[in-house]
Amino acid sequence: MRRWYVSDVMTRDVATVTGGTGYKEIADLLVHRSVSAVPVVDEDRHVLGVVSEADLLAKLEYADRMPRHPLALRRARAGRRKASGDTAAELMSAPPVVIGTGATVAQAARLMDAARVKRLPVVDEQEHLVGVVARRDLVRLYTRTDEQIRVTVVTNLVTGLWLEPEAVQVSVRAGVVTLRGRMDRRTTAAIAVNFTVATPGVVDVVDELSWDVDDGELARSHRHGAVHH
Repeated sequence: MRRWYVSDVMTRDVATVTGGTGYKEIADLLVHRSVSAVPVVDEDRHVLGVVSEADLLAKLEYADRMPRHPLALRRARAGRRKASGDTAAELMSAPPVVIGTGATVAQAARLMDAARVKRLPVVDEQEHLVGVVARRDLVRLYTRTDEQIRVTVVTNLVTGLWLEPEAVQVSVRAGVVTLRGRMDRRTTAAIAVNFTVATPGVVDVVDELSWDVDDGELARSHRHGAVHH
């Protein structure tokens, strides 16, 4: 089955800054490149951190804020540190959350969710920055046309399960895939559904497959008999 990896969807032309890059230069770069954050790298392109619009806005947010309550003061310390920062090294969020080129798009999505970030710097085996993958890159997979999705699903089923092209009828509407046809075994039908669910761009799967042999039931019967023996 064709799997999609971070290297398939990432942006390779990445705007970066160094630790010594100044506040105004960072702001100009974000606006000029129409991005919301940039990685901070050293001379070997190792990622030191990420500086975002939110990091820059701390100066505005805390410019006229004078918190009085002790709890509010504690919460404000991190923001005040960034508000007083003038370089990327002082403004950036670190340590950075990065991902490798060989990670799947599903792994990237899970990492973004767990780390509560909108983008991930992508590094190679030597930990050098080679790209950035953002939420929009993952969402873009769901903008594929129904015909593109149908062709991919058919290809996955034919090459992954060695099925004849006419064995399964695949139709797609608004990203929802319907599978019809007759399989030799119930487990084969289940694998076909799982392959389809894992296809980028597929919103949902309607399973209308049937089968000749319920090998799942046979396996359960064998296990049940083995217990009694």
